[in-house]
Amino acid sequence: MTPGAPAAGQVQAAEQTRQLVEDAELLRIYIGERDRYLGRPLCEALVEAANSRGLAGATVIKGVLGFGARRRIHTAKILRLSADLPVIVEIVDLTARIEAFLPVVAAMVEGGTITVSNVRAVLHPPVRIWT
Repeated sequence: MTPGAPAAGQVQAAEQTRQLVEDAELLRIYIGERDRYLGRPLCEALVEAANSRGLAGATVIKGVLGFGARRRIHTAKILRLSADLPVIVEIVDLTARIEAFLPVVAAMVEGGTITVSNVRAVLHPPVRIWT
Protein backbone atom coordinates (compact mmCIF):
# COMPACT_ATOMS: atom_id res chain seq x y z
CA MET A 1 0.00 0.00 0.00
CA THR A 2 1.32 3.43 -0.92
CA PRO A 3 1.82 5.76 2.07
CA GLY A 4 -1.02 8.27 2.22
CA ALA A 5 -3.17 6.30 -0.25
CA PRO A 6 -6.73 5.47 0.78
CA ALA A 7 -7.58 1.89 1.73
CA ALA A 8 -9.60 -0.19 -0.75
CA GLY A 9 -12.78 0.23 1.30
CA GLN A 10 -12.37 4.00 1.30
CA VAL A 11 -11.99 4.06 -2.49
CA GLN A 12 -15.17 2.00 -2.94
CA ALA A 13 -17.08 4.29 -0.57
CA ALA A 14 -15.84 7.37 -2.42
CA GLU A 15 -16.88 5.90 -5.78
CA GLN A 16 -20.38 5.32 -4.43
CA THR A 17 -20.73 8.98 -3.41
CA ARG A 18 -19.91 10.53 -6.77
CA GLN A 19 -21.27 10.19 -10.26
CA LEU A 20 -19.54 10.74 -13.59
CA VAL A 21 -21.88 12.69 -15.85
CA GLU A 22 -21.09 12.47 -19.56
CA ASP A 23 -23.97 14.69 -20.72
CA ALA A 24 -22.90 17.89 -18.96
CA GLU A 25 -22.05 21.41 -20.07
CA LEU A 26 -19.90 24.23 -18.75
CA LEU A 27 -21.51 27.64 -19.15
CA ARG A 28 -19.08 30.57 -18.95
CA ILE A 29 -20.27 34.16 -18.86
CA TYR A 30 -17.53 36.78 -19.37
CA ILE A 31 -18.54 40.18 -18.00
CA GLY A 32 -17.06 43.16 -16.15
CA GLU A 33 -17.38 43.74 -12.43
CA ARG A 34 -19.20 47.04 -13.12
CA ASP A 35 -21.96 45.29 -15.10
CA ARG A 36 -25.37 45.52 -13.48
CA TYR A 37 -28.77 43.88 -13.70
CA LEU A 38 -31.68 45.79 -12.18
CA GLY A 39 -29.23 47.90 -10.18
CA ARG A 40 -27.35 44.93 -8.68
CA PRO A 41 -23.99 43.43 -9.64
CA LEU A 42 -24.65 41.18 -12.64
CA CYS A 43 -22.46 38.36 -11.33
CA GLU A 44 -24.55 38.17 -8.14
CA ALA A 45 -27.80 38.28 -10.10
CA LEU A 46 -26.60 35.44 -12.37
CA VAL A 47 -25.57 33.24 -9.43
CA GLU A 48 -28.88 33.86 -7.66
CA ALA A 49 -30.83 33.09 -10.86
CA ALA A 50 -28.92 29.80 -11.26
CA ASN A 51 -29.50 28.91 -7.61
CA SER A 52 -33.21 29.71 -7.70
CA ARG A 53 -33.60 27.43 -10.75
CA GLY A 54 -31.84 24.53 -9.01
CA LEU A 55 -28.69 24.37 -11.12
CA ALA A 56 -25.86 22.26 -9.68
CA GLY A 57 -23.60 25.19 -8.76
CA ALA A 58 -21.98 28.43 -9.84
CA THR A 59 -18.61 30.06 -9.26
CA VAL A 60 -17.54 33.66 -9.87
CA ILE A 61 -13.89 34.19 -10.83
CA LYS A 62 -12.41 37.69 -10.76
CA GLY A 63 -9.71 38.33 -13.34
CA VAL A 64 -6.61 40.47 -12.92
CA LEU A 65 -6.20 41.44 -16.57
CA GLY A 66 -8.30 41.34 -19.71
CA PHE A 67 -10.00 43.16 -22.55
CA GLY A 68 -13.30 42.85 -24.35
CA ALA A 69 -15.10 44.08 -27.45
CA ARG A 70 -14.09 47.71 -26.88
CA ARG A 71 -10.39 46.63 -26.82
CA ARG A 72 -9.75 48.52 -23.56
CA ILE A 73 -7.30 46.75 -21.23
CA HIS A 74 -8.63 46.32 -17.68
CA THR A 75 -5.97 45.57 -15.09
CA ALA A 76 -5.52 45.20 -11.34
CA LYS A 77 -2.10 46.91 -11.40
CA ILE A 78 -1.78 49.48 -8.63
CA LEU A 79 -0.46 52.19 -10.97
CA ARG A 80 -3.41 51.74 -13.29
CA LEU A 81 -6.46 51.27 -11.15
CA SER A 82 -9.40 49.76 -12.95
CA ALA A 83 -12.85 49.63 -11.43
CA ASP A 84 -14.09 47.23 -14.10
CA LEU A 85 -11.98 44.08 -13.82
CA PRO A 86 -13.01 41.02 -15.83
CA VAL A 87 -15.33 38.53 -14.16
CA ILE A 88 -16.25 35.00 -15.25
CA VAL A 89 -19.34 33.23 -13.97
CA GLU A 90 -19.03 29.45 -14.41
CA ILE A 91 -21.90 27.00 -14.12
CA VAL A 92 -21.73 23.21 -14.69
CA ASP A 93 -24.83 21.06 -14.96
CA LEU A 94 -26.63 18.62 -17.21
CA THR A 95 -26.87 19.73 -20.84
CA ALA A 96 -30.66 20.06 -20.73
CA ARG A 97 -30.54 22.27 -17.64
CA ILE A 98 -27.84 24.56 -19.05
CA GLU A 99 -29.74 24.86 -22.34
CA ALA A 100 -32.93 25.76 -20.45
CA PHE A 101 -31.02 28.43 -18.49
CA LEU A 102 -29.44 30.10 -21.55
CA PRO A 103 -32.46 32.33 -22.38
CA VAL A 104 -32.39 33.65 -18.81
CA VAL A 105 -28.70 34.49 -19.14
CA ALA A 106 -29.21 36.10 -22.55
CA ALA A 107 -31.94 38.33 -21.12
CA MET A 108 -29.70 39.44 -18.23
CA VAL A 109 -26.39 39.98 -20.05
CA GLU A 110 -26.33 43.07 -22.29
CA GLY A 111 -22.63 42.87 -23.13
CA GLY A 112 -19.93 40.31 -22.67
CA THR A 113 -19.46 36.84 -24.04
CA ILE A 114 -21.33 33.63 -23.27
CA THR A 115 -19.75 30.26 -24.06
CA VAL A 116 -21.00 26.70 -23.63
CA SER A 117 -18.69 23.67 -23.72
CA ASN A 118 -19.40 19.97 -23.45
CA VAL A 119 -17.66 18.49 -20.39
CA ARG A 120 -17.41 15.29 -18.41
CA ALA A 121 -18.17 16.13 -14.79
CA VAL A 122 -17.77 14.22 -11.56
CA LEU A 123 -20.49 15.49 -9.28
CA HIS A 124 -20.72 14.72 -5.58
CA PRO A 125 -23.97 14.44 -3.60
CA PRO A 126 -25.93 16.29 -2.40
CA VAL A 127 -25.74 17.98 -5.82
CA ARG A 128 -29.06 17.51 -7.64
CA ILE A 129 -28.07 16.22 -11.06
CA TRP A 130 -31.34 14.59 -12.02
CA THR A 131 -33.94 16.46 -14.03
